[in-house]
Parts: sequence; structure tokens; C-alpha cells
Amino acid sequence: MQLGRSRETQTMSLIKEEAKKLIEKMPDTATWDDIMYELYVKKKIAAGLKAADEGRVVSHEEAKKRLLSK
Repeated sequence: MQLGRSRETQTMSLIKEEAKKLIEKMPDTATWDDIMYELYVKKKIAAGLKAADEGRVVSHEEAKKRLLSK
């Protein structure tokens, strides 16, 4: 039996820490919308990097073909 926190709990802790750091770097004049936007962008970038690491990518040519075929 493992001692300590589960992987999910560790991941959530890391996410909270990253969110705190992001908010701390923002100016004191940041609005809720500013904070939500920064968190959204960070989440989307992380998802994109994970997809790329897993090989779930489309070539530039394929993306262009898909966009132009609509």
C-alpha cells in the first residue's frame, strides 16, 4: 500500500499551485475576466502540448486541406 497522496490529488495540487502563481504575476488591477482568460489560455496550451506529446497532431498541409474544403 502506498503512503501519501494519490496521483489525482497530486495533480490537483500542482494545478492549484500553478493557478496561484499565475494570479500572483498579474497586476493588482486584474479583473475576474482577466484571471479567467489567463487560466483558460493556460489550460488550452497544456492540452495542446499533451496532445502533441501523445502524437495527436495534424500536419500543416492536412489542416489547410480541412479548412479549405469547407
